Amino acid sequence: MAELTLVVNGRSQAVDVAPDTPLLWVLRDALGYTGTKYGCGMSQCGACTVHVEGVAARSCVTPVGTVDGKKITTIEGLSADRSHPLQQAWIAEQVPQCGYCQSGMLMSASALLAKKPRPTDADIDDALGGHICRCGTYQRIRRAVHRAAEGGGK
Repeated sequence: MAELTLVVNGRSQAVDVAPDTPLLWVLRDALGYTGTKYGCGMSQCGACTVHVEGVAARSCVTPVGTVDGKKITTIEGLSADRSHPLQQAWIAEQVPQCGYCQSGMLMSASALLAKKPRPTDADIDDALGGHICRCGTYQRIRRAVHRAAEGGGK
């Protein structure tokens, strides 16, 4: 065990865990950020995506020891009241069905928009290509990303 300091959603928090523990489990079990989902545990579905220093990262395969002292943003840190433009666009385009993959999709989409404010369809497909949505709402997701990029969340 090691005492590590994580800066999650702007708040510095100490955790005493093995450095090889996946970040996902530290976020969910030790810190209570349950918006980040466990999907496959192998970095193939994207449900566990968070930001580490502003970059989309799969928390299920990220050892917590590698993010000691770094800024981590979870879906809870995107917006506490669903006011983020992407969240508003997701609602307006009726993206969620079961919703399980949505926090990871939103986190990857927000990292994309931070890098590329006016993404093309190819940019969106590339950024979200590693995500699996079993409900198949990919076209709605693409429309929502474009909507948010255009400033039309609602």
